[in-house]
Amino acid sequence: MTREEKAKRFRALHAGPGAFVIPNPWDAGSARILAGIGFKALATSSGACAGVLGRRDGRVTREEALAHAQAIVAAVDLPVSADLEKCFADAPREAAETIRLAAGVGLAGGSIEDASGEKEKPIFDFAHAVERVAAAAEAAKKAGFVLTARTENYLRGRPDLDDTIQRLQAFEKAGADVLMAPGLPDLDAVRAVCAAVKRPFNFMAGIRGKSFSVAALEAAGVRRISLATSLYRAAMTGLIEAAREALEQGSFAYVERAVATPELAKYMKD
Repeated sequence: MTREEKAKRFRALHAGPGAFVIPNPWDAGSARILAGIGFKALATSSGACAGVLGRRDGRVTREEALAHAQAIVAAVDLPVSADLEKCFADAPREAAETIRLAAGVGLAGGSIEDASGEKEKPIFDFAHAVERVAAAAEAAKKAGFVLTARTENYLRGRPDLDDTIQRLQAFEKAGADVLMAPGLPDLDAVRAVCAAVKRPFNFMAGIRGKSFSVAALEAAGVRRISLATSLYRAAMTGLIEAAREALEQGSFAYVERAVATPELAKYMKD
């Protein structure tokens, strides 16, 4: 598929029927496995991207994030959406340039968030946040790019549902295609958000105690469910447990539980 065809297919997934799960691979190999399992679209994760580079989340450059996304795009014939954090810029025009560049590496979609990255003021002021989304949405429309606008209130110490809804409504009006508010505390909050907006809402699974079933989220009005770093963390959990067994116990029982090489190989390119 061309990038335009992938973007069209990605947009159509949000129209239903029902909610769809979009997993977050961390490299070309994990992307191919997820595609082989049967997922219809993939998304990058800023945290998983940083982990691959041996860094903490938020410590990756725009060039590195786009190169990481491009490798995943090249690995599969599926729509790929990128976690672009705050689009690596504060100014609206520079954030919009990130969207243009993201489309240029073959991405069908991507996100912009209102987290500033500043400890003293972690969330952009309302007006500035909306202006950034509007600029990104204009660039996305020109590129045929599915833009997700997300407010980080619940992840940045501002668990204010009213402000969260107000921001999402403003992002929707500014032209965002999909809306997102990671960290919502319960299904009542999810229902309130979904009822307050008209565009598709993406729920982020992956937080302990706040990762509800597909059926429950679908009933609440969710259209897309992303998995954030959870698959990467699950894989790293297996790595840590196996490595500790070998080092600390001198045994290799993990080999009996591990996927066999031929089974992994069937997902990979020749």
